[in-house]
Amino acid sequence: MVKRLTRGVVRNEEELYEDTFRERGVKHIDHYPTATLHHPEAAELLDLDFISHVWKVGDKYSKLAYKHYGDSKLWWILAWYNQLPTDSHVELGRVIQIPMPLNKILAALRG
Repeated sequence: MVKRLTRGVVRNEEELYEDTFRERGVKHIDHYPTATLHHPEAAELLDLDFISHVWKVGDKYSKLAYKHYGDSKLWWILAWYNQLPTDSHVELGRVIQIPMPLNKILAALRG
């Protein structure tokens, strides 16, 4: 059974994970559920600017996030916006969009 403990934490007691619980010596695992992010509608994108980037050997979302946002931990914005969840989902030569400015893309995320 999975039950919500607080606003952001769920308790997983599913039988499916019985071996994992036994290996860890626990009866359950408390964790954060996967977030559901709103993808901006066309009207919400009107206030955004974009930088086009051609994906090349050595590129990583974290490097691009650091270069354009000043924080490599914001890599997920690039993955989310381009709907390519990891670096390995981006093919060489593909053009990805880097939404700017950061404060407006974060506001659009909140919907």
